[in-house]
Amino acid sequence: MDIQPYTTTETLGFGRRWLMNTFGSKTNLSITLDLTAFDETLHWVEGSAKQPERKLKSGIPLGLNATTKMYEPYAAVTNEVQTLTVTGGPTGGTFTITFSGQTTAAIAYNATAAAVQTALEALSNVNPGDIKVTGNAGGPWTLTYGGQYLGDNVSAVTTTETFTGGTSPDITIATTTAGGTATASDGTQKFAGFLYAEESFYPGATKCGAALMRFGQVDISYLPVAFDPADLPAGSNTNIIFEKSK
Repeated sequence: MDIQPYTTTETLGFGRRWLMNTFGSKTNLSITLDLTAFDETLHWVEGSAKQPERKLKSGIPLGLNATTKMYEPYAAVTNEVQTLTVTGGPTGGTFTITFSGQTTAAIAYNATAAAVQTALEALSNVNPGDIKVTGNAGGPWTLTYGGQYLGDNVSAVTTTETFTGGTSPDITIATTTAGGTATASDGTQKFAGFLYAEESFYPGATKCGAALMRFGQVDISYLPVAFDPADLPAGSNTNIIFEKSK
């Protein structure tokens, strides 16, 4: 019996559920990413003790910073930013935050930013990466919206306080940046393409090489961050076909 060898080649979209087909992927552009512009959870995930490399998610929409000549997350529209400031000097008690009809569990008056973020992420309408909370213990706390609320004009949260001590303690809420009202001016407001593959990098790294996908068919429902093709400004890359899964 004469047995002849048989060789086949397959192209797989491993780790790229958002990529509907690979046509045009051979035209990917080699680029440099500015890692300092990407956020944990929304854009990348931590490694482990045995494998400390962080992993940048594939499918992130990118734009080119005209000054650094490196690629950053596409920023056609601004993200909502709100601040919560405790006034009156309370010495005890708790408060809750209500966002879009959902109310958190009680939060300590002097909570850390991480504790406030954890309370918000326990809501059914907030996923990890949707609201990033920064600030000192006891506030002020800054809420920056992303994820499914990326670029949206989000209604301001409200709070209910049960503080003790101090003089008429309260929380004031301010919208410091309204979502979706302005565009960046550093070049990242122009859509360049999608990060083609997952990229690993060590903590402390500030840049890394990557591949930019400029042509292809994309299911925007599976991208790691919210993306609305309707937000693309004039002059952006329009050579990619966008679809939503049904």
